[in-house]
Amino acid sequence: MADTFYVTTPIYYVNDKPHIGHAYTSMAADTLARWHRSLGEDVWLLTGTDEHGLKIEQAARASGVTPQQHADRYSQRFRDLWPVLDVAYDDFIRTTEPRHEQVVAAMWERMEAAGDIYLGQYEGWYSVGDEAYFTEDELVDGKAPSGHEVSWVVEPSYFFRLSKYGPALLEHFEKHPEFVRPVTRLNEIKRFVEQGLQDISISRTTFSWGVQAPGTDDHVVYVWLDALTNYISALGGPAGEQYARYWPASVHLIGKDILRFHAVYWPCFLMSAGLPLPRQVFAHGWWTIDGQKMSKTLGNVVDPIDMAQRYGADAFRYFLLREVTFGSDGDFSERALRDRINGDLANGLGNLLNRTLGMLKRYRGGVVPAPGASGAEDEALLAAWGTARADLLSAMDDLAFNKALAAIWTLVGAGDKYVDSTAPWTLAKQGADARLDTVLYNLIETLRVIGVWTLAFLPNKAADVLDRLGVPADLRDVPSTAEWARLPTGGDTTVGDPLFPRLEAPEASEAPAPKKPAKQPKAPKQKQAQQPKPSAKKAEAPADGTIAYDDFAKLQLRVARVVTAERHPDADRLLKLTVDAGEPEHRTVCAGIAEAYAPDDLVGRTVVLLANLAPRKIRGVMSQGMLLAAGDGADIQLATVPGDLPPGTAIS
Repeated sequence: MADTFYVTTPIYYVNDKPHIGHAYTSMAADTLARWHRSLGEDVWLLTGTDEHGLKIEQAARASGVTPQQHADRYSQRFRDLWPVLDVAYDDFIRTTEPRHEQVVAAMWERMEAAGDIYLGQYEGWYSVGDEAYFTEDELVDGKAPSGHEVSWVVEPSYFFRLSKYGPALLEHFEKHPEFVRPVTRLNEIKRFVEQGLQDISISRTTFSWGVQAPGTDDHVVYVWLDALTNYISALGGPAGEQYARYWPASVHLIGKDILRFHAVYWPCFLMSAGLPLPRQVFAHGWWTIDGQKMSKTLGNVVDPIDMAQRYGADAFRYFLLREVTFGSDGDFSERALRDRINGDLANGLGNLLNRTLGMLKRYRGGVVPAPGASGAEDEALLAAWGTARADLLSAMDDLAFNKALAAIWTLVGAGDKYVDSTAPWTLAKQGADARLDTVLYNLIETLRVIGVWTLAFLPNKAADVLDRLGVPADLRDVPSTAEWARLPTGGDTTVGDPLFPRLEAPEASEAPAPKKPAKQPKAPKQKQAQQPKPSAKKAEAPADGTIAYDDFAKLQLRVARVVTAERHPDADRLLKLTVDAGEPEHRTVCAGIAEAYAPDDLVGRTVVLLANLAPRKIRGVMSQGMLLAAGDGADIQLATVPGDLPPGTAIS
């Protein structure tokens, strides 16, 4: 029987239309599901909507509809989004479905039978916006940490003995340090639990839109106990066939704002009910836009449907998963998205595909040739494949999507280097047919491997690559890439249109206005008689090696932010960086820091750029400036500035 892999998204609250955060989590979950299917595992991907609570009841009343009508309307918006983003879920759970409500009631009864539910009276601060309770110490300026308003609530309530499970939860953390990821989130949760857990209210009587608490007439189940139970109610509950097959979940993917509910409340509920805990809870970060928090008030909310329709779902997914470390916060900008499309996708993968298929058509009529003996250049390509594969597998085990994509793109770079070093056009002129066959075959096999590896990240474009190469179905899974030269010879290939057409620069109205240099105060005018006469003799440099202030003033040092980073295609010690220096177009800068920094470590860093250095071609790449650094080799350190200074700020 195949290994099982059960991955879930949060169930999304039906209070607004989907945004980039919803898209990010769900595309990450879909990528993970596709990857594990490609490994040959039995995969189940669950998503859905959370539809109960006071906030929904109030929103429905304000709209003049019933809570169910409100929930139906907004739930459908998520169902409509997922096909646009190519999120292929296996089940979509709604908390208003009878199958869910039945399991919530059963969960309550299990916890009650364990002696963990008792009747009392709740007095405290409650945030409708968060559907959460807060202590006085947790309030920030009289509001919930999220900024939502809170109100003092006094009502009869059933409580759950959360305090009982603190020691067991800490013990679980010690035995299973992978339970909460990233590790910074685990440390955060451990500190919270170590302070001592307090019993929590798990029912409400001031509204009725929720699951009726068993054995009561006027209590509805607390929305978080209700919502979290979806992960097992979608499987039919503890008695369900799907539950026996897939539970415990392999990973719950969530946003960091709901970590405490998933990493503290949920495991304690499960322990009380006598059920296994999920294997992992992974909390990702938030997205800002151009350095600002997204909000409807500012009008800067990113619409995922708009992004997918304008740039393509594959490119949008690639950007979100490649741009930042999964688990960290990220900053979204369309300019950065276009840079990724033009750089990684069009100039990288797309260009390698076009070059290879074009040469294959020109020299071999588009038919895959049989390879011959290998040489040093072939062995270097195979070594790059082996390293990339090991790095990719390791990264996917860690849910490090950006590192996984970086690993794949090292093979893209190796393929480009292989083309340049073997020069198939020269082999064709020389009549070196056997060698040319080997080179062309290795390039096609390189693209097959890359196509298979990217199927989870670029579902449509990667399939297009494999179709153009004529790759059979049994060679489109990850295990088939563990061996080289699996692609049959004699098959036909198709050139086709550019895989990712390059995007033109944005219209002038869309591009940000160039920053004007700060005006320098004019020097006071002097009388002609006081003007020094020009010297006919050239000024000599001081003997002590110092320079005049006027010479130093010629240097234009600016704040710059690293947008993309990759290894130079033809120099091991160099990195090729794209930097934002506050100008309409980004700059390309080559920096000799590859021994000290991995490309992923640099994206988002704020650095110092020598901006008026004359452009210079370095190993085939035009470099437009220099980054300031100290040290040498593996000990080199980039000069940085505080991250809140905008790109383009002058340094003086």
